[in-house]
This record gives sequence, structure tokens and C-alpha cells, in this order.
Amino acid sequence: MAGEGGGGGDSATFETTPTWAVATVCFFMIAASILIEQGLHLLAKYLSRKRRKYLIHALNKIKSDLLLLGFISLLLTVCEKPIANICIPKGVAHSFLPCHSLKSEEEEESKCEEQGKLSFVSRVGIQQLQLLIFFLAVFHVLSSFLTFSLGTAKMRKWEHWEAETRTFEYEFSNDNRRFQFIHQTSFGRRHLKFWSEHRLLRWPACFLRQFYGSVSKVDYFTLRHGFIMAHFAEESNFDFQKYLKRALGKDFGVVVGMRLWIWIFSVLFIFFNAFVFHSYFWLPFIPLLMLLVVGTKLQGIITRMCLDSSDKSHVVQGTLLVRPSDHFFWFDRPKLLLHLMHFILFQNSFQLAFFTWSWYKFGLRSCFHRETEDIVIKLAVGVVVNFLCGYVTLPLYALINQMGSSMRNSVFTEEVLGGLKRWRIKAKKNLARKHHADLARRSLDGLLDMSVESSPSFSTLDPSFSVEIGYASDSGVVLDEDSVARRQPEQNQKLGSFQGFELSRTY
Repeated sequence: MAGEGGGGGDSATFETTPTWAVATVCFFMIAASILIEQGLHLLAKYLSRKRRKYLIHALNKIKSDLLLLGFISLLLTVCEKPIANICIPKGVAHSFLPCHSLKSEEEEESKCEEQGKLSFVSRVGIQQLQLLIFFLAVFHVLSSFLTFSLGTAKMRKWEHWEAETRTFEYEFSNDNRRFQFIHQTSFGRRHLKFWSEHRLLRWPACFLRQFYGSVSKVDYFTLRHGFIMAHFAEESNFDFQKYLKRALGKDFGVVVGMRLWIWIFSVLFIFFNAFVFHSYFWLPFIPLLMLLVVGTKLQGIITRMCLDSSDKSHVVQGTLLVRPSDHFFWFDRPKLLLHLMHFILFQNSFQLAFFTWSWYKFGLRSCFHRETEDIVIKLAVGVVVNFLCGYVTLPLYALINQMGSSMRNSVFTEEVLGGLKRWRIKAKKNLARKHHADLARRSLDGLLDMSVESSPSFSTLDPSFSVEIGYASDSGVVLDEDSVARRQPEQNQKLGSFQGFELSRTY
């Protein structure tokens, strides 16, 4: 057993390892796992006390992602030998290498070595891949925590702006009895510039604006007013800032998940790390470029809303009113920007994990990053993308996303939303009960009608018929009125009915 596999003859196996050493390793691994699990459990209890349902949902997604990564690592451990025993020609094995050099110090499987071939993936390579998965899990958690912390810190500034909307100065400055031109308003002076009407000039201006004052006070006040006018009464005391915090928590739950299409792009990222693609020139910049495009689009939406209001009327009464609509977003889908940020954050985490893994496993100076410029670029891009997305783009999206045509259910607090759900369930039960009662009543009425129509007492006699004199019976005997009255109950009793109603049917 000691000599089983390639290059394993000099290493100690489980048979030659002291039991106390194995037990010690197992003890510390189990203890560390329990501590992590208890920490996540305490965090979930804290969020439950704070009634942060969307954050609990995001935490559950992170747990699911970690479980998936652990299951992948377990599969690699189980399938390590079968994968290493897959032999491929040397020409195929030397294609699309991550490094230009073909030197390898790893010993091949005896089966492949006898055939003059190489392993599909060596055992050492699979072990290194497992270590990469571990780094990916760590950076995924750290990136998620940092992103949400930065977004919450950015929104904390908006609390003072929300409090200002309840002051006398704010009500005076937004008095509905005042009339002014749109270009004289604060929102108009900020967005109605010489470059606003021209797309080629508007995009560079919006690109630069996301780096300084991405969300100004006047933007917050105007978008808040437009949202409240679209969905609430004008004098509503709706707390827009708390609503945005709940919306940010819900968006964060989408960003932290790992979907199938995210995994597909991750596999493509590993594939394009081959030396022939010269990926170190362009691959690290993809998340940054995509994030800058998303931020530019969000800034452009604010400017377009101002232009839209200006085209409809040049004079405003009170505060300038922007009208929420999905047509400001790409393909009329506000969620598309959120999915792009999801891809950006995961790919950035993957690149940072890949850089840390290659540094840990092969050293800082390896074929993955030979030059100092490569190291600086990868680290700088990773940090900038995480900071820019968490502190600028994601809070900006949480604000701009409310300018869509529909209102999200996070507009309600947890208590109200829970009450509405309970009311909906109770209403559905009441409607179902009422529907069954109506069906039973209709069925009963139909049975009664059938009984009346089929009863000989009502089907053979005309209600307007009256007997004043005797008439001939079937036997030719003339009967008087009293005889007819005496015979009718006897006929009903023979038919098993009561006054024309069949007892067997109405029961």
C-alpha cells in the first residue's frame, strides 16, 4: 500500500502513522468546524432578533455555497485516483499550458508511464485544485462581508438626508405654491448641462461622476419624491432610507449566490489562463471594466430622468417630479444590472483567490505572475473592484432600482409583510370556505327543484286548478272534492314523499 500510486513510495500511509497523531488532527479539525458552525448560528440568531429576514436569506445562501464547495472538494478526493489513471497523449497534455515551460517534477502514474502517455490530471494537480477551492470559499465569504459592510456604511450618510425631509426648511423649499423653471432647480442645475443632450458627451460625464459624489443630496431628495408620488400620497411620512436598507439586503442576497452561469464563466476563466491567450494582459481587467460600465449606466439613468421631465414641461410647481419607468434600464429589465454585479463580484473573488493560491503554492515569483507589474495590477484591481462595488455601485443601484415601473415588496416592514401574508392565507381559506358553501347551496337548490319537478303532486296538478264539482275517476266513478282531497295524501305516502318533496333526495 505504501507503494501504491505514483510517487507515493517514500511517504507514510495511514498504516504507518501513529493513532495519536491521526486522532489529534481529527480533533482539531472537528473543533474548528464546530466553532465556525456555531459562529454562523449565533450570527443567524442575531439577525433574527434584528428582524433582518433578507440578511438571513443571504447567510443561508453563503452556507449553501460553502456546502457546495465542500462537496466538490470531497468528490475530487474520492475521484483522485480514477482521474489520474486516465491517460492522454503527450501532445494533447502539452497544449494550453498555463506556463510557457514544459518542465514538470511530478511523477506520473505507472499505468500511463508504461503506455508512454501522461495523466489527464495528476494526483498532485487534483490536490492543488482542492486547495484552490478552499481559497475560493474564504475569499467568497470575505468579499460578501466587505461588500455589504461598505454598502451599509454608505447608506448611513443618507439617514441625515432622510431626517432633513421632516424639517420646516425642507417643506418651505419644496412648497407647492412656488413655480420655477426646471433648469433653475437644484436637480436641473446638476444634470441639465451642455453635454446632457448628446450621448457621446453624456457617457464620459456620467463615467467620471461615479468617482465623486455618486449620490448627491439633491439626487436623493428628487428620486425620493418621485418614488413617493408614484406609489404613495404626497404628504406621506414614508421612511425612504429604511426602505433602501431593506432593498440593499435583498439585493445582497442575490449577489452572494452561486448560480450555474456563474460557474460556467469560472470554468472559462480557468481555461483562458493558458499562456497562449496572454490572459495577463486583459483577463484581470474584465471585472473592473464591467463595473465601470454598470456605474456609468446608473448615472446615465438619473440624467435621462431629468431630461425626460424637462421634455414634458419646462416649469415645475414645487419640487421637480421624475417618473419611474423600466424603459430607462437596458432591455426594460432593472434586474439585469444586479446580475452583472453578481458576476463581477464573484469573478473578482475568484481572481483574488487564484492569485493567493498561486502565491501560496508556487511562490510570489512564478509563471502565473513573473513581473512586478502583474502582481501590482492583480492586487490593485481586486481591491478597487471590491471597494467600488460595495461603496459606490451597489448602494447606487439600490437607489436607482426603485425608479422602475413596479414597487418591490421590501417597501413593507417585516411586521407588515408578515401580517399581509397571514391575511392573504386567511382570506384564501375564507374564499374557499365560501365557495364550498355556495356550491353546496346551489346543489341543494338544484336537488329541491328536481324534487319538485319530479313529484307527482306538483307535476300532475295545475296550481290554478280547483274542484267545484265531482269528476270521473279512472274507474268511471264520479268523485267529489272531499274524496279527491282524501286520496291525494294517500298517493303521496305510497310514493314515499311528503307534500310532493321526496325525503330520500332532500336528506
